[in-house]
Amino acid sequence: MGKTRIILSGCNGHMGHVVRDIISERDDCEIVAGVDISEAKAEFPVFTDITACDVAADALIDFSAPQALDSILPYITSKGIGAVLCATGYSKEQLEAIETASKKTAILRSANMSLGINTLAKLAKAAAKVLADEGYDIEIVERHHNRKLDAPSGTALLLADAINSEMGQKYEYVYDRSTRREKRPKNEIGISAVRGGSIVGDHEIIFAGLDEVIEIKHSAYSRAVFAKGAVTAALYLAGKPAGMYSMSDVI
Repeated sequence: MGKTRIILSGCNGHMGHVVRDIISERDDCEIVAGVDISEAKAEFPVFTDITACDVAADALIDFSAPQALDSILPYITSKGIGAVLCATGYSKEQLEAIETASKKTAILRSANMSLGINTLAKLAKAAAKVLADEGYDIEIVERHHNRKLDAPSGTALLLADAINSEMGQKYEYVYDRSTRREKRPKNEIGISAVRGGSIVGDHEIIFAGLDEVIEIKHSAYSRAVFAKGAVTAALYLAGKPAGMYSMSDVI
């Protein structure tokens, strides 16, 4: 069986280089083309405009930025290749566009590709089911490096959404209490963002009840955990029928 051919969007960024290193050590897949605003040379052809990419591929991995989505979606639907979308900070309109495109080709979108984070989301749902109706307040604290542009992180929202879906969408998300002078309502999930230094990514879910606190935490020490998950997802997605997929499908 031949190697899975991958187009890497954002190939010259931080995560792009990590993905390149991981794929270079595998014998079941290869990068056949890259897309990036930087024209830095690579061991494969690099295009600054994805519409100019004429290289045959089985899947695309995107670790670029939300603004790249507007050109990625028409490309993958016209070529009929699956896409693993790893960027965060998509607008509501972009999320709707992803949903529409998934009717034409296979798409997997996740704010975090790590196996550990996706397991954490399952644990959080199970904990919320037991603790939320017993009066436990829920807070999420995320910490990242000082170069991260969006806040809160897409992973923090992924965790909040997992809890909220389990509890019938009864929570609202609160990012700042500086202008409020009132007791904490029960129907909210507080989400706090910390930015500093070279923190790869920490996410902590706090269930605070009367006289006890339960904390569930995940720490990433290297970006490799996200890149490995993205490559595994691309291999899974190649050849799959149109539809929206998740890391739970891959796992």
